[in-house]
Amino acid sequence: MKILVVGSGGREHALAWKLAQNPKVEEIFVAPGNGGTALENKVTNIRIKATELKDLADFAKHNDVALTVVGPEDPLAAGIVDYFQEKGLRVFGPCKAAAQIEASKAFAKEMMVAAGIPTAFYKEFTDFESANAYVHEKGAPIVIKADGLAAGKGVTVALTVKEAENALKEIFIDNIFGEAGSRVVVEEFLNGEEASYLAFSDGETVLPMVSSQDH
Repeated sequence: MKILVVGSGGREHALAWKLAQNPKVEEIFVAPGNGGTALENKVTNIRIKATELKDLADFAKHNDVALTVVGPEDPLAAGIVDYFQEKGLRVFGPCKAAAQIEASKAFAKEMMVAAGIPTAFYKEFTDFESANAYVHEKGAPIVIKADGLAAGKGVTVALTVKEAENALKEIFIDNIFGEAGSRVVVEEFLNGEEASYLAFSDGETVLPMVSSQDH
């Protein structure tokens, strides 16, 4: 069995490393991969970017790839799973619609509220003046989140109003996150330990994983 892993980070390195331990796996391609994946047994880096969906699908088809595993959020949000499925290729990851939970913080918050899932109180804003006025009204600490994908850098836990104001200026005025910062979630600060709880699902059955933490 040949497997294609899409991505270039430590997550994709871990996926390739673990998948290579399966005796049924004969070869793993990582696109584009990194220096670490290049050193792993059975693994070959491929010079295709994670967002080049057509090139990735063509590679998978022409190299008899049995399964593609997608790591990064950007290609998932761009619809790589939908695209591969349209081409008759087997792929693991959420479809574009489901990936919105990760790609848009506002969408995720709206979904949690609609489903009755406990979440920190929040408000959405599309301009600096309104968001800044709200921050000054609520005070600090407070959390500022660029709505879209920002490579893990879109969240500021502001301990002072000034910090919050600066974060809003960077997002709305300096436009440091581009389109990802066109909308902002301003969220209630909750003190405590953060953990991620993940599960696999086919739409009917849920298989939970162990909890984990970002560092």
